Amino acid sequence: MSGRPDSDVPSDTRTAPDTAGEETEAAEAAEDAHEGDDEEFLAERARRARRAAVGTGAVLAAAGTAAALLRAVGTAPALVPVAYACGAAVCALAAVLGARGRTRRALWTAVAGVMVMALGDQFD
Repeated sequence: MSGRPDSDVPSDTRTAPDTAGEETEAAEAAEDAHEGDDEEFLAERARRARRAAVGTGAVLAAAGTAAALLRAVGTAPALVPVAYACGAAVCALAAVLGARGRTRRALWTAVAGVMVMALGDQFD
C-alpha cells in the first residue's frame, strides 16, 4: 500500500488519558492561530498575483505601443502597426482585469495580446 498510515494513535498505546482534554484545547487554540496565518498568507498571495498581473499587462501594453509607433514610422505594411496597437490594447485590458482581481483572466488576456502582436509581426 502506498497511502499514509493513520495519524491517530490506538487507545491502548496512549499513556495519559486524563490530559487529553488539555491537549485538545491547546491544539484547537494553535489551530485557530494557524488559520489566521493562513488567511494572511492567502491575502498576501492574492495581492502579489494582482500586482504581477497589473505589472505584466502594463509592461506588455507599453512595449506593444512602442513597437506600433516604431513600425508606423518605418516601411512596414499598415497591418503590422495596427496589430501591435491592438495587441497593446488587449494587454492593457489584461492590466485592468488584474487590478480588479481577475488574475486568471488577466493571464490569458495578456497571452492573447502577445499572440496578436506576434501575428502582426508575421506580416512584416
